[in-house]
Amino acid sequence: MNNITIAIDGFSSTGKSTVAKQLAKALGYVYVDSGAMYRAVTLFAMQNGFIDKDCFDSDVLIAHLNDINISFQFNKNLGFAEVYLNGVNVEKEIRTLEVSQFVSKVAEISEVRAMLVEQQQQMGKNKGVVMDGRDIGTVVFPDAELKIFMTASAETRAKRRYQELLEKGANVSYDEVLENVTSRDRIDTTRDDSPLVKANDAVEFDNSHLSIEEQFSSLLKLAKKAIKSNI
Repeated sequence: MNNITIAIDGFSSTGKSTVAKQLAKALGYVYVDSGAMYRAVTLFAMQNGFIDKDCFDSDVLIAHLNDINISFQFNKNLGFAEVYLNGVNVEKEIRTLEVSQFVSKVAEISEVRAMLVEQQQQMGKNKGVVMDGRDIGTVVFPDAELKIFMTASAETRAKRRYQELLEKGANVSYDEVLENVTSRDRIDTTRDDSPLVKANDAVEFDNSHLSIEEQFSSLLKLAKKAIKSNI
């Protein structure tokens, strides 16, 4: 099989990570969750008091970027790679609503983006990778053979995220989650550095009314078609 690069971009809570994991497993590709990397940097900033609800000292975070080591380690029991921050498994910690509230602000910082984009490009240099995020098809892998841009209504995404958080035992309200979704949309699409936009050659995929199985089936067909055309 001739390996390709699959770049999946889109708004928060559109299920990018879920389908990216499915595609990687089905194709035997490496999966990289770029959003988890930004979440890990955000968690580092929170742990060290660089960011909270009242202030954000971005200059101090920038000065400490060399103190951040992010890695992925495959968990065979879960079937996917978990995120480690400076040697500690933080997969659960980075998925909280609190981290979600700050991650878009951290992702606005050019120095953070430059550091992570370089790491992401190294991870995908040999192709055979499925990576999801906000700027994968536009910045990280502009020459990716398959680019997918995922979208859904803010209300649909908030309902999905709210249910996911409840299942994890979080004490949140739907209104909080909806506000977080719309706020992240605004920040992600208006930031100066690498804003969230659909690449000109990306396939737009609205999954508002699709099940996870229907979504996976449709995108797997797209991936196999892209691989076949690249032979």
